[in-house]
Amino acid sequence: MTTASKSSNSRLSAVSLDKSIGSPSDPILKREQAVTISDLLENNSFAPVGHNGGPYLLELEILDKKLVLSVTTESGEHVLCHHLSLTSFRQLLKDYRIVCESYIDAQLRLTPERLEAIDMGRRAIHDEASALLRERFKSRVEIDQDTARRLFTLISLLVARNSFGRGPAT
Repeated sequence: MTTASKSSNSRLSAVSLDKSIGSPSDPILKREQAVTISDLLENNSFAPVGHNGGPYLLELEILDKKLVLSVTTESGEHVLCHHLSLTSFRQLLKDYRIVCESYIDAQLRLTPERLEAIDMGRRAIHDEASALLRERFKSRVEIDQDTARRLFTLISLLVARNSFGRGPAT
């Protein structure tokens, strides 16, 4: 999926997710992906270290259990390709997916207070994962907390899609 946004130097104007594994078949996941990309493109801070030629196009894919982050300018100039091991994210990705699934399952049967408690747990995991993502990217690209949160959501969706039919998304 590719979506475009308004221009600025230190920001993303488009995001593409690995097309080789297809788009999510689950309507809830499909909507989550679309909303996350839309929110990301609406408001983000993305500055590859040592480069001022944005806005940038970002492609995310999972290859050999690593996140591959490919960045180009809108004119097609290669900016960076970064491979990030997902090992340190394994438990966070697993916990995040479990909490998200619990929230979806609980929507019709729990009180708003209980749903809020589940959502607070999701946000805590999300915050921890986005802080780790910022730390792992800092030598290659500077991102703010909100951008990191949305990127983590996209990574979790990619991992889940990539793992479909091959066991848990970890």
